[in-house]
Amino acid sequence: MTVTTSKDFYKILGVPENAGKDEIRKAYRKLAKKHHPDANAGNPQAAERFKEIGEAYSVLSNAEKRKQYDEMRKFGGFGPGASRGAGRGGAGAEAFSFEDLGGLGDIFSSIFDRGRRGGRGFDRERGPRRGQDVEFVVEISLKTAVKGGKLPIEVPIAEECATCSGSGARPGTALRSCQECGGSGTVSFGQGGFAVNRPCPACMGRGTIPEASCPSCAGAGRLRQKRKIQVSVPQGVETGSRLRLSGQGERGESGGNPGDLILTFQVKPHSFFQRKGLDIHVTIPINVAQAILGSKVKVRTIHDSHVVLKIPPGTQPGTRFRIPGQGVSKGGRQGDQYVEVKVETPEAVPEEGREKIREFAEFTGLKY
Repeated sequence: MTVTTSKDFYKILGVPENAGKDEIRKAYRKLAKKHHPDANAGNPQAAERFKEIGEAYSVLSNAEKRKQYDEMRKFGGFGPGASRGAGRGGAGAEAFSFEDLGGLGDIFSSIFDRGRRGGRGFDRERGPRRGQDVEFVVEISLKTAVKGGKLPIEVPIAEECATCSGSGARPGTALRSCQECGGSGTVSFGQGGFAVNRPCPACMGRGTIPEASCPSCAGAGRLRQKRKIQVSVPQGVETGSRLRLSGQGERGESGGNPGDLILTFQVKPHSFFQRKGLDIHVTIPINVAQAILGSKVKVRTIHDSHVVLKIPPGTQPGTRFRIPGQGVSKGGRQGDQYVEVKVETPEAVPEEGREKIREFAEFTGLKY
């Protein structure tokens, strides 16, 4: 089994190797928006770039996968330093297999071996092959994250082209063996005394090239289409939470089982509520009279209800009150809602009122 990628995920996202999670997330969202298929209709290169960006983010945003990937980079064969080998064997370079790495073989296999998961061009054997998993970021509101519920989404998924049945050839034309890879579907890139195999870029790993490209898919054999899915958002999810939907990924080939759809939730900020763990935090304004004399105020909760909060006399700015049981419910635990008061003073006071404030200040010994 051979290494099946030479992609530099840091270069793809345009971030340094020591980039933090926020920098990686920001770079991903910027690039995904720019290359999203919806914004680049009819551009297959943009669709492939979008998929490549998603693959890079799925690895670098996951601490364990990123650690494994960084370890693999030490072996070479990643990025511009990799040189192209001659033909299928890569002249001057020894064929390199996962087994040569001992325990690291599982690392390579789990992240990059698309052949095990049914990826195109990595498994030249005939027969059923499982479809690829698809990763997708879903933005949800804070209230949906807290309460859960049904959410319709549209996921761009590559499907086999109906016009050419996935061959990439114009109907009625023939396929010929790829001269670039000799029909093997892979080429080698030599570096450091060993070769790293990857899908042939000329035939996209199929081993054959159509005499005339399919007009529908431009010879790719697949088209990116939107699939509408109803998602059940679990109660209490937060940014970074993942949900795997079995069988909702790309379709398998030759009767193989479909892959899975892996959703990563991104919770949008709310203008009033802030979440910290299982607790909800809000800030409400009260006036000077309410702070001095005490009052009762209605406070919204994340659960679309109102709670009457008693403000005791002499409340100071920044005082926090706890409303039990009005936070996030998750795993049998229940958070609370915390209310911080902000005392607001009037910008303009009539002279009569100013005089009474002076009398109050003199009565209480306040300096002004």
